Amino acid sequence: MNNGVSRSDQITSKSSFDWSKVPYKYPAGVLTPLPTGSPRSFPNVQSRLKAGNTEHKKLQESRRRKVKEIFVGDWEAYKKYAWLKDALMPISGGFRDQFSGWAATLVDSLDTLWILGLREEFDEAVEAVAQIDFGQSTTSRVNIFETNIRYLGGLIAAYDLSKREVLLAKAIELGDLIYGGFNTENRMPVDFIDFNAAKTGEGLMVEGQVVSASPGTLSLELTRLSQITGDSKYYDAVSRVMEVFRQGQQRTKLPGLWPTYVSMYEQNVIRGDHFTLAGCADSLYEYLPKMVALLGGLEPKYEEMSQRFLEAAKALLFRPMIPTNEPILMPSSGRVIGDGNVLLDQESEHLGCYIGGVYALAGRLFGDQGYVDTGANLTRGCVYAYKSFPTGIMPERINMVACDSLEECKWDEDKFDEEKAKQREWKEHLPLGFTTAKDPRYLLRPEAIESVFILYRVTGDPAWQDMGWDMFNAIVKGTRTGLGAHASVKDVTRATPTLVQEDYMESFWLAETLKYFYLLFSPPDIISLDDYVFNTEAHPFLRSK
Repeated sequence: MNNGVSRSDQITSKSSFDWSKVPYKYPAGVLTPLPTGSPRSFPNVQSRLKAGNTEHKKLQESRRRKVKEIFVGDWEAYKKYAWLKDALMPISGGFRDQFSGWAATLVDSLDTLWILGLREEFDEAVEAVAQIDFGQSTTSRVNIFETNIRYLGGLIAAYDLSKREVLLAKAIELGDLIYGGFNTENRMPVDFIDFNAAKTGEGLMVEGQVVSASPGTLSLELTRLSQITGDSKYYDAVSRVMEVFRQGQQRTKLPGLWPTYVSMYEQNVIRGDHFTLAGCADSLYEYLPKMVALLGGLEPKYEEMSQRFLEAAKALLFRPMIPTNEPILMPSSGRVIGDGNVLLDQESEHLGCYIGGVYALAGRLFGDQGYVDTGANLTRGCVYAYKSFPTGIMPERINMVACDSLEECKWDEDKFDEEKAKQREWKEHLPLGFTTAKDPRYLLRPEAIESVFILYRVTGDPAWQDMGWDMFNAIVKGTRTGLGAHASVKDVTRATPTLVQEDYMESFWLAETLKYFYLLFSPPDIISLDDYVFNTEAHPFLRSK
């Protein structure tokens, strides 16, 4: 430190290519400005949590220390074996550079380092970030979705927390790169940016069909970048995209939701009969109420779109038939058939476990206790899946038997036997109530603990902390490697002395999963949901208030 200025702020290195100077073939024209005025006053998201007795405080402190201890071990392994690389291979000690080679795990972990109070490690990481060259890439095609949520989201959140100017400078560089993905004839974003072609400014070709989450998950990050820079071009870019989604929302085969695949080339978001709340669409829906919070309610269309989605999504929720008869809910996917009804596949993904937290958050923002209750039942559903398997971990994809009603449901073993007989993927070792585990892996995913954290902050019920603690211990036990890091697991449906692991540690293990565990056991004023809104990679952005 020198005169109160961090060393990393003194040695910022500009990237080898200036993305802000690209002469666009398809310029934006008149920009949509950021909404102005005094933000609306919303109800508190967080419950007025009781202080708790001394014993309870000590218990949560000890749990929080354990989470921090695990994070530090993983961070040290990353530093030793994969420093400045995208991801650690936690079994062999190697690395992968699948996200353009800009040190994805390092950038993704910045705000976690700050939140955990690891200031020396944070300073070291910021010093490294200052040298990242966004003018070079290890991949010829840059995935705009992953670059946006992991890199740009990580830089913005770390800036919001620390106010380090170098982080803002690098966020602007990267934001300008991503903005280049909108240099298309119809100003819709590409799914993959052709890195070299984008530098010429000659224009990019929008893909014919993409998953809906890809263009639908740019709004939060680019809006926040416009807020902190005062440059409306980023907000303008995503406003055009979200206007296409808004105009098509009530014209799909399941009004209120969008099909799994959309065409930004045709600006068509209504064609298709398959709908899901999980992978391929998840963060499109997640961002709608979060944009309400980020903009302080100053853009009415996001609340309108949120309400429509929350009501329509109920068609893709089901109550599973389970031996304990608990009134839990599970998210599903489905197809709209000829008569307009939705045929559920009764399949739930771990990726879909975010939805409980979204319902709870939206319920608080919009003053709807029914949404909060739905969110709680959805989150309990994912927790139930965790505790049902002998490893204590929920698999990537599971099937259960849907009850005929959300209100009344009794365990019927004959019906269960009938339904499981229809599933070729049924295995005899699966717990009662589960007809398949088509993908038995656990990929260090955060979605379930994300919703548990939000439900705890929203309700103040310490039972959520106990649920999370059980999940934490099961995950840590099953994923720990010989290097002291953590790896994905190939099959969590069978209890064996040593689970077979995959040699890969996603950056979101540090950016999301461990962060949510840490915050679950932290005092509620640490990253309060009344002050921050999380992007889909668990990066907290300051809300307009």
